[in-house]
Amino acid sequence: MSVKAEQSETTRAALLSAARRLFAEHGYGGVGTEEIVRAAGVTRGALYHHFEDKKDLFRAVYEEIEGELVQQIAAVAVGASDPVDALRAGARAWLDACEEPAVQQIALLDAPSVLGWEEWREIGMRYGFGLVEGTLQAAVDAGLLERQPVKPLAHLIVGAIDEAALVVARADDGGRTRREVGESVERFLDHLAPRP
Repeated sequence: MSVKAEQSETTRAALLSAARRLFAEHGYGGVGTEEIVRAAGVTRGALYHHFEDKKDLFRAVYEEIEGELVQQIAAVAVGASDPVDALRAGARAWLDACEEPAVQQIALLDAPSVLGWEEWREIGMRYGFGLVEGTLQAAVDAGLLERQPVKPLAHLIVGAIDEAALVVARADDGGRTRREVGESVERFLDHLAPRP
């Protein structure tokens, strides 16, 4: 990689890092581009070289978070004893992540309104849907779930767990909602595939 390309990547990374921190702390509406470039230690021109506008920068931050979440969830799920336990572990990891300030504010509170519901869902589905669908297919193939088309089931599960995540993200009750929602998700998954 050339020196110029390295500098460009460093600048982009600084913008993403500064924006992520500021969006998590103050929300999208509470942060201006001037504050972002100052925190990143770059010029306004550098921001517009890498991103069309603040919304484009926000989109990149949100996608970065989604990518990290999928990696974290996959890492937890890979240690499960079978695909259904992997689904349970992944759901728990996702709900735990929903209590992290950056995930709450950026991915669950701001992204639907800033990007619009359609784009928010499309990005979320692009990152997490394949993981859920693959895990369900492995559970069907292992005989842990009855044979069925897994794509519609994956949509239902992602929808339910995303709704659970939104409830957890909006709660401010010391973890009570996270615990109750987690128990409900566990019961939901137990009905889908009862434990032996």
